[in-house]
Amino acid sequence: MYLERHNIEKFLADNDAIAGVKITEIKGSTPRNQDAWMLVSSSSIFRTIGGGQLESIAIEKARALLQTGAENQLALNIPLGPEIGQCCGGHVSISIKRLDDADYDTYRKILKVELADQPHIYIFGAGHVGKALAEACALLPYKPILIDSREDELSGAPSGVETHLTSIPESIVRSAKPNSAFVVLTHDHALDFMIVETALARGDATYIGMIGSKTKRASFNSWYKQETGQSQNLDKLTCPIGGKAIDGKSLGDKRPEIIAALALAEIIIHIGKVGDVAADQKGATHKAGIKI
Repeated sequence: MYLERHNIEKFLADNDAIAGVKITEIKGSTPRNQDAWMLVSSSSIFRTIGGGQLESIAIEKARALLQTGAENQLALNIPLGPEIGQCCGGHVSISIKRLDDADYDTYRKILKVELADQPHIYIFGAGHVGKALAEACALLPYKPILIDSREDELSGAPSGVETHLTSIPESIVRSAKPNSAFVVLTHDHALDFMIVETALARGDATYIGMIGSKTKRASFNSWYKQETGQSQNLDKLTCPIGGKAIDGKSLGDKRPEIIAALALAEIIIHIGKVGDVAADQKGATHKAGIKI
């Protein structure tokens, strides 16, 4: 699933004529941000500019452009009001262009930049919760990385999720991409503690979470103070993960998929707090100096 949604090579190979659709300007409330893009062929699409009537109109115009061959490019200015059956209230400008081989290369580069810009979520422990969390992350514009010392557990990782088999997971923490998220759910409490200590020492983690209970949290706090001689970083650790769901109270549902979903909600909030410009593609192509 994760790879298929980003497999631009398959889309380009499967379609002879393709149009690029890009949001060039927005005003007011709109489904997507400026620079959001999609590719359109006569029978399929790759990515989205927001769905609904806006996207339907863009697809129709793109396919008409491909079919007639009368022109190679056109611009649309669409108010998102009752005229098209939408009530966003904003205004969107869209460019549509018939693509050539050079354009294909440009879109390949854009996608590469956007994927590289995605937040990395390092999941330590490929047990039930770890696998469920990796699978859930793979549906979002994030890069999940599943790490374990047990080869048999990693062999059951969700399709397309990057995995690392290692007996020294703290080395992966140290070499992780800046502003990454770290979720610690191994089979060994001592290992959990060591991974969390290493993550806290980085100082730039977007999110650090450890599975457990209030008792485990208290044990870690005591161990951390003894090991490091400090306590000022402890407020950066979320433990238990997914512990507060409604009005500050736990749901009490301990099924792996539920824990993973609640933890992912926490991660999303923390990523948003630090200004995730990659979340809606905004800024990624500009940073790389790529224009479409």
